[in-house]
Amino acid sequence: MKEKKYELGKIMKVQFFDLKRQYNSIKDEINFSINTVLDSQRFIMGEVVEEFEENVAKYCNCKHAIGVASGTDALLLSVKAHDIFGDVITSTFTFFATAGAIHNAGATPRFIDIEHETFNIDPQKIKKNLKEDDKNIEAVMPVHLFGKPAEMDEIIEIADDYDLAIIEDAAQTIGAEYNGKKIGSTGTTCFSFFPTKNLGGFGDGGLITTNDDEIAVKIKTLRVHGAKPKYYHHIIGYNSRLDAIQAAVLDVKLKYLDGWIQNRIKNANIYNKALKDIEELELPQTSNNEKHGFNQYTIRVKYNLRDELKDFLDSRDIGTAVYYPLPLHLQPCFSSLNYKKGDLTNAELASNEVLSLPIFPELEKEEIEYTIENIIEFFKDN
Repeated sequence: MKEKKYELGKIMKVQFFDLKRQYNSIKDEINFSINTVLDSQRFIMGEVVEEFEENVAKYCNCKHAIGVASGTDALLLSVKAHDIFGDVITSTFTFFATAGAIHNAGATPRFIDIEHETFNIDPQKIKKNLKEDDKNIEAVMPVHLFGKPAEMDEIIEIADDYDLAIIEDAAQTIGAEYNGKKIGSTGTTCFSFFPTKNLGGFGDGGLITTNDDEIAVKIKTLRVHGAKPKYYHHIIGYNSRLDAIQAAVLDVKLKYLDGWIQNRIKNANIYNKALKDIEELELPQTSNNEKHGFNQYTIRVKYNLRDELKDFLDSRDIGTAVYYPLPLHLQPCFSSLNYKKGDLTNAELASNEVLSLPIFPELEKEEIEYTIENIIEFFKDN
């Protein structure tokens, strides 16, 4: 590495995520867009939301983009729009909203193990589960975890064979690509605009993309209490509208998204090159048929050293995070589904080994170098 602005052993604060840097880089544009909404005094739906939806549809190369109140609502409304009340196959290694939305929509999550290398749901285990018992399964909800697309070709083939609906949880994956196509260009795909996402708002927000006209109409109806037209309710819906201020902020950020993702990829490559020879680590996997969005840069720390490494980096003021410490099939609220420890071993192992390092687009080179040097120092002493 080149000359450093720090001495090893001297502490430099490295935040896991710093939203202020991104805001300050586009502050004038953001403030202008917010003030435009304030001047209009139209805060719910309206032209600003419609324009953002149109721009996302163009970006994802899909027919419809429908803003909703959160990524969780995007999942819930999608399940309701597909009229699913049976079992939904999904990953056990993901944020709680994936399974929580399935349950709250009136369906039941059917948890499947992940691939060791990708952290994404294992298509072969989906197929095995369907062969053993497919009578109650109506849909599959793959999760594109940490910004890495799931193996959708295999999943689509399996879903077609068993006549299953597909709802993609892409909360962490806007801007990523699979086989040269943007995630969200096919099927029903759900995004989150939680502030720390690659495209993050100034609060909660979500969106659904689809090429299906009927599904789009259902989702648009469901998000406004099931009214079509206003005050006439043929179905019972929800209050789940993307507000105009969030849409205005997100529309400014959308044009910077690809550049921010390239910075994330650049940061990931720096980590990969520097850490590849550490035997105790497994680094994120990428393949030639994808563009990884790197919403998180998540390593595996073997030999039960994850928590020690995390504590060591904490002591050096380097922010890290563990996504996720307990798989969904072992969560107490899902005990009635009768899963037990040892049922989904890849996910259980991942929960004990994963550690996410800082990778946000505005991360400075010296901060990455400091993080890397401290990881190397830790493993020299262990």
